Amino acid sequence: MTGTSSASVVENLRTDKRTTERRAVSLPARLTWKDARGTMRFASGIARNVSELGVYIECPTPVSIPLYRLVQVQIERDGVPSTAIPPALTRGRVLSALYRVSPASMTKRQGLALRLMVDPRTLAAAEPTRATA
Repeated sequence: MTGTSSASVVENLRTDKRTTERRAVSLPARLTWKDARGTMRFASGIARNVSELGVYIECPTPVSIPLYRLVQVQIERDGVPSTAIPPALTRGRVLSALYRVSPASMTKRQGLALRLMVDPRTLAAAEPTRATA
């Protein structure tokens, strides 16, 4: 036995390992991608949370997008302060990659987790400088 208790294992699983803050929102979103045949596809949904690097969207009807497919995502932000949405999502359509699909159930809609394809240098330039010793 390694000497770790089940309580410490559960605590490690609960630790948030995200690098950027996630903000809860409820905004209309539009997805655009090409299917395997090259046909342009569209879907609408509701963005439930956003961060500097990603967005989670719930779709009212199931959509069939393969994992890691490149997807253009656009958030409708009418009347929402610009500080509530990461800068990358305020510029219109953003290229992203689908990295997780939560299947629909009787009580939940299908969810799509998208990683924004944002240039890390842009993020680094937007962060405040920190003093180091």
